[in-house]
Amino acid sequence: MGSAPTTHHNIVVLESVFSPVPEFKLPNGLTHTLTSYPRTQPTEVAERIKNATILITTTIALPAEVLSENVSPHLQFIAVMAVGTDTINLDACRKRGIQVCNSVNANASSVSEHAIGLYFAARRKLIETHVALRANEWPRRGTLMNMLEDKTGTMPLTCEEEVMGLIGYGFIGKKIGHIARMLGMKVLVADRRGAKTIREGYTSFEEVLKQSSVVVLIIPRTPDSINLISTSELKVMRPQAVLVNVSRGGIVDEAALVQALRENWIAGAAVDVYATEPAGPETSPLATEDTKDLNLTLSPHSAWVSDTTMQNLQRMVGENVEGFCAGKLPAAHIVV
Repeated sequence: MGSAPTTHHNIVVLESVFSPVPEFKLPNGLTHTLTSYPRTQPTEVAERIKNATILITTTIALPAEVLSENVSPHLQFIAVMAVGTDTINLDACRKRGIQVCNSVNANASSVSEHAIGLYFAARRKLIETHVALRANEWPRRGTLMNMLEDKTGTMPLTCEEEVMGLIGYGFIGKKIGHIARMLGMKVLVADRRGAKTIREGYTSFEEVLKQSSVVVLIIPRTPDSINLISTSELKVMRPQAVLVNVSRGGIVDEAALVQALRENWIAGAAVDVYATEPAGPETSPLATEDTKDLNLTLSPHSAWVSDTTMQNLQRMVGENVEGFCAGKLPAAHIVV
């Protein structure tokens, strides 16, 4: 005999600190309880989800062990209050029939604008000159214009001189490309690394690295994309190139990036995501004391943050939870 249909859902929120949870209006005949935790440590996950039928999460890792029937026997649905799902063992979800939805493109506008902001910060050395001015270096030196030179003595390129290479051309990649074109940049879109046939409108991965003066990463983290940009890729980039990563940590080899900046393989970098988060001097070579002299701009995985994103996340999580309960999940949001 099959199990009786669920008439009551235990909804557990593991990380409400990132966004308020909406009020849920479940179909007639269904009741629910809502348990919300501002933050959850990895060691707390198993205890907190043991009775959950619906789980709402953002960044906390959900490995296979906590998704097993022994730990979360009642779990039926995971609503991700984010776009990325790389922290969830999706294979474990498939094996158990746990459905997963994300908040697709909820942060597209914010991430796109942040990527362009990071580009300007790196190209114009906004952080370095800000710090120098506050340290009274302008009166002492008479001018700070030379701070904008790269290590070869070249002044910054303007947008009309830039060639932006996009590695990743989903919804957000297209938005970044649109903004870049409006600013006057030429835009190249990279095909998959190692592709034998290049799709129309795309350029080979290798040529994008060689030709671009700005390289922007906006791809998901998968086993194939780990350390996609490492020593060999950085060495073929243009000396005046700026690298921007708003995708996921781990896609850029952080130690190799520090070396590339220190040895002048590229002119600058701006990073919003890290292999280990939260990132700091103890977890990321990008944030150590000896990188302060590099043209390296760091933001704390905040590209997604905006009022519009918050509204989108609340709306989409509401749609996903209510859709699951009604048996009508939004097709565009389904991951598993």
